[in-house]
Amino acid sequence: MGKNSKVQKMVIIAVLSSIAYLLMMLNFPLPGLPPFLKIDFSEVPALIAAVIFGPLAGIGVEAIKNIIYVGLQGNYTVVPVGEIANFVAGCLYILPASYLFRKYHTIKGLTIGLVIGTILMTGIMSVLNYYVIFPAYTYFLNMPAMSSEAVKDVVVVGIMPFNAIKGIIIAIVLVLLFQRLKPWLQMKMKNA
Repeated sequence: MGKNSKVQKMVIIAVLSSIAYLLMMLNFPLPGLPPFLKIDFSEVPALIAAVIFGPLAGIGVEAIKNIIYVGLQGNYTVVPVGEIANFVAGCLYILPASYLFRKYHTIKGLTIGLVIGTILMTGIMSVLNYYVIFPAYTYFLNMPAMSSEAVKDVVVVGIMPFNAIKGIIIAIVLVLLFQRLKPWLQMKMKNA
């Protein structure tokens, strides 16, 4: 890879990271679910980076978007528990989709990857919320402790449906978007 290609790759990743941060700020809650759970479309640029340049680029976009968020919006006196959770959830979602799209170069591969990513994000984030994230909020952010039954209820009634719905909504947007972007993405993948 030439010097110009490396610079172009870094610029594209930086632009996609900035777009992901802006999309992260344009979030909205879902009716009937806890208001702290908000959907955003910041995984779209991360997946584009992962498709073009490989999984590490997608992970990089996920990381940079959350670092920008912590730097501009975060509270410097606490551990960024929510941003770490967002990073993990985003990676769980985009990695299967990028792998299958890069392997098969088809919308079908992308769709199967997004379904797998939704299942992984829903299942693993439910377990992490129960055992790691809610206890971390309690410990680092001095939030009142919740009983294990209350945490279980929030996970089962809030976190699980939220991640499943989020995965499905973003998958629909991505499939529609990728149908239009497929020629451009394949050209970029050849040049990457």
